[in-house]
Amino acid sequence: MLSFIKTPFKQFKRLIKINRVLTYYRIDHLLFANTKYEWFTLINGILPWNWRSRSKVSRGERIRLALEELGPIFIKFGQALSTRKDLLPEDISVELRKLQDDCPPFDEQHSIEIIEKGLKRSISEAYASFDPVPMASASIAQVHAATLMDGTEVVVKVVRPDIKPVIEQDVSILRSLAQLLEAAIKESRRLHPTEVVAEFEKTLLDELDMMREASNAAQLRRNFENSELLYVPEIYWSHTNDHVMTMERIYGIRISDTDKLIEAGVDLTDLSAKGVTIFFTQVFKHNFFHADMHPGNIFVLPDGRYAAIDFGIMGTLTPEDQRYLAENFLAFFNRDYLRVSELHIESEWVPRDTRVNELESAIRSVCEPIWDRPLKEISFGLFLMRLFQTARRFGMEVQPQLVLLQKTLLNIEGLGRQLDDELDLWDTAKPFLEDWMQERVGLKSLIKNTKANLPYWIEQAPTLPGLLHASLSKLAHADFQQTAEKLEKVQQQMEKQRKAEHRRWIGLLLVGAAAFIPTLDLPSFLHEDWFRAIIALTGVYLIIKK
Repeated sequence: MLSFIKTPFKQFKRLIKINRVLTYYRIDHLLFANTKYEWFTLINGILPWNWRSRSKVSRGERIRLALEELGPIFIKFGQALSTRKDLLPEDISVELRKLQDDCPPFDEQHSIEIIEKGLKRSISEAYASFDPVPMASASIAQVHAATLMDGTEVVVKVVRPDIKPVIEQDVSILRSLAQLLEAAIKESRRLHPTEVVAEFEKTLLDELDMMREASNAAQLRRNFENSELLYVPEIYWSHTNDHVMTMERIYGIRISDTDKLIEAGVDLTDLSAKGVTIFFTQVFKHNFFHADMHPGNIFVLPDGRYAAIDFGIMGTLTPEDQRYLAENFLAFFNRDYLRVSELHIESEWVPRDTRVNELESAIRSVCEPIWDRPLKEISFGLFLMRLFQTARRFGMEVQPQLVLLQKTLLNIEGLGRQLDDELDLWDTAKPFLEDWMQERVGLKSLIKNTKANLPYWIEQAPTLPGLLHASLSKLAHADFQQTAEKLEKVQQQMEKQRKAEHRRWIGLLLVGAAAFIPTLDLPSFLHEDWFRAIIALTGVYLIIKK
């Protein structure tokens, strides 16, 4: 049964609140004014819970305030949109960028209570100094400046109190809408809306676990140890638990503050290319990528390296997905649309009976216009939308496990566009992917895998003769014996059928002979009726005998 039916009252209250907030900030007018659905705003206005005056602030501010009031899921949506200045008017883009770390803070005393309860000691025992005024406040948590007893400067991240029930309620509404969509519109099932919502729910709930985020940061730090591309702050485990995370404090320039970066002498073209390289390194080399790379989470250090914070959302791919994506990217870069089509069919992301030449032609019409153009002239959002429209024609299914990757790629494009609108995303990524594929399928890969498995092979070598003997014995006495028995049964059955067929022919001949005896010149006793009857009955018996 749909969850919408299980918890109707809570969800109905939440839906009323969502409608009330959107109406107060006149979002309904922004969406439906001058469209064929404009009548909806009139009906919306007469609902009892909307009988109040409307907000008079600017358009962009209304959207930001509405998202903030509706909570974490809506703030996350606004953060994702904030990186796409090419898709949004300037006034909306400016306001949405404030969602990156400028969400309303919660009470300072709540932070202290959560920290002391989690660390099981007072603030003064845990930290030499602690600033109760938050440095920044985001949708899931807020951070405070502090100093450890040894003088190390740190930031303390604290999860918002009572945030989990709000997330669960909003996700429950999304899940119900997804289920209703699948039930009402058969075509929507290929988009896997319920699976996408489930993936979104898992991602949000993971963000609430500071121990998980801290372990993510530690893994990413190991992956980029001594790297000239990315720096990851150190985690202090003695001051970290499920609701509190203490992390090394870094000093850098926010990546969205291009004026300060230029003043500091940072090469924005080089910085944008580094960002693309970091993304592809995480996805294909490490198979562990930062999946929330909006400008609020990325800084630039004085030495020109990226510095990442906020590790609540991390993504991984299966080896099959990695290989499939790499081959697709390279085929795109080489304009080999036939190979792209073949890969889609081989992976069964489109039905097996799809005509490869038709899919190739459709993909070419989408991809060809983007080549040999700088990033400022290419809207990846529009490109994806056209690909989606093409996919609908061929029944392509959405892969929920790749939703995070798609989101991260859009964030990377947004960052690249802010830093260097001449960046060619494709040319920057192609050499990296070619090297990666060579390592995976070339001589390097063979040597690497051999070196990695050699100790295990040596360890198992003494047992191989016994295993081989046991396997062969099993095959000889089990599989072969069973096969021989089956063959013998088949031969017996065929012999039985052959004999039955032989009897039927003899029977037919006897019946025929009994019928034709009167016409033949034979001894008189052979013409007797009783003799002919015996021959005929014998023939019938042979025919019907099983």
